[in-house]
Amino acid sequence: MSFLEIARGDGPLVLGLPHTGTDLPAEIAGRLNARGQALADTDWHIHLLYEGLVPSATTVRTRIHRYVIDANRDPGGESLYPGQDTTGLCPVTDFDGAPIWKDGAAPDAEEIEARRAAFHAPYHAALAAELERVRARHGHAILYDCHSIRSRAPFLFEGVLPDFNIGTKDGTTCDPAIERAVAGICAGADGYTSVLNGRFKGGWTTRHYGRPAEGLHAIQMELAQSSHLAAEAPPWALDAARATRLRAVLKTILNTLNEWRPE
Repeated sequence: MSFLEIARGDGPLVLGLPHTGTDLPAEIAGRLNARGQALADTDWHIHLLYEGLVPSATTVRTRIHRYVIDANRDPGGESLYPGQDTTGLCPVTDFDGAPIWKDGAAPDAEEIEARRAAFHAPYHAALAAELERVRARHGHAILYDCHSIRSRAPFLFEGVLPDFNIGTKDGTTCDPAIERAVAGICAGADGYTSVLNGRFKGGWTTRHYGRPAEGLHAIQMELAQSSHLAAEAPPWALDAARATRLRAVLKTILNTLNEWRPE
């Protein structure tokens, strides 16, 4: 699939990158309003932050933007956080709750299903295949799902988000030792804040693939964009000094996961 980027490694670690893409099919781009076309809810530069940190890791990335289809949402459209404001499989609003489509241009149920089949399903077929390949080689696989979001998004959460937001669906998606290791590294990272299973407990990807009893472990990392962007506003530029400092912590996390073995 031309919109998928897969880099195969020989280690047990697989990185999922569902929200870094900015590609929009022409027939969809023209239906977004000015706010939607700004693509503000992109996980800006996340693929660059993780690039090369662990050469043996496998990465699976889609270049399609989340406004086309959100590859980290339940394909059936069910909310991951019932009762809380969030965005859906094919978002109709941005993270401020504002409409992103021109009047009358939002996708209907038939189009949403078509987008799911065209983009969501192939991404997850690729991710599942890589996890199975890795598990067959090592006896286990660890999916580390890479995300970021503005540190302030009142529509979605109150206050200021910590720098590191670790999600394991309350400890159910990975071995407890994996959760402890990642949480410990983040808690000990000088100058950073962190939380385990706070506002972000892991999206559909983490919850779907995290089956530790079967040797499939999944953990989500939601980074506050203030930890690596010059400003959480256009042009969403990466701050080189912040990124370098953050990459050192991320490298420790990924190396720890790469070296982990079940007892």
